Amino acid sequence: MPEGHTIHRLAQDCAERFTGRALRASSPQGKFADGAALLDGATLTGTEAHGKHLFLGFGPLGWVHVHLGLYGKFGFGEGRAPAPVGQVRLRLATPEAAGGRARTAARTRTADGAGTGGEGAAHYADLRGPTRCELITEPEKQAVHDRLGPDPLRPASDPEAAWARISRSRTTVAALLMDQKIVAGVGNVYRAEVLFRLGIDPYRTGRELTRAEWEAIWSDLVALMHEGVRNNRIDTVREEHTPEAMGRAPRVDDHGGEVYVYRRAHMPCHLCGTPVSTAELAARNLFWCPCCQRR
Repeated sequence: MPEGHTIHRLAQDCAERFTGRALRASSPQGKFADGAALLDGATLTGTEAHGKHLFLGFGPLGWVHVHLGLYGKFGFGEGRAPAPVGQVRLRLATPEAAGGRARTAARTRTADGAGTGGEGAAHYADLRGPTRCELITEPEKQAVHDRLGPDPLRPASDPEAAWARISRSRTTVAALLMDQKIVAGVGNVYRAEVLFRLGIDPYRTGRELTRAEWEAIWSDLVALMHEGVRNNRIDTVREEHTPEAMGRAPRVDDHGGEVYVYRRAHMPCHLCGTPVSTAELAARNLFWCPCCQRR
């Protein structure tokens, strides 16, 4: 499942391509046909992300709420949009990419009659296989925010809200970090890597953490996840542990990025050489170094 940095990057990419432009909207698959019909010709007014939830704003029409889940993908293209391939739940396209003018020209005008969509490069985006794709109201959007924990990538997020729950919990810190009601956006990779970087045993309970350790976890998540947004991939190794610095072969994995323990089960730890351990925790595979992360 994509982690929070991917969703924030998608929000940025949508904003750069589509904000202020009247868009053609369609649902080739048909499952979002009613919503797409309402959006067709409307102007994208803004984008937002919270944890693993993406929101695309269309003014008074509301927000498109997207959760990719395990199989969802949001891909972008330039130029004239080709015929849809596969199960495309939602296609958004500029008029130039769709091959015509937006259906509802009035929606591209401000109160004084000036155009807001304008002419520009041709862009389109296809959403496939999401767990959720729905048109929601502002109160419904707020309800999603209310049930999510603080997000390290949202400037206004308060880590105190997460600490208040973690510090009282008998649940393992590894499970707590994956609970989106406690910390939003952290997935399996960031969970494993931040705990390794700070030398914290994943099986310690929340109440066993010190406040200083929690502050270090939050600070590291903020830094790592912002780097993930910039690079559109997860890299967690420090400068002195890169392949170049250590004279080792770079990681070869479909997920990309240099990591310490994630998906490195039974391979030697980059720091101490101990085989990396793995186990199932919170329905996901956990990875850690039993030497570097002692209790």
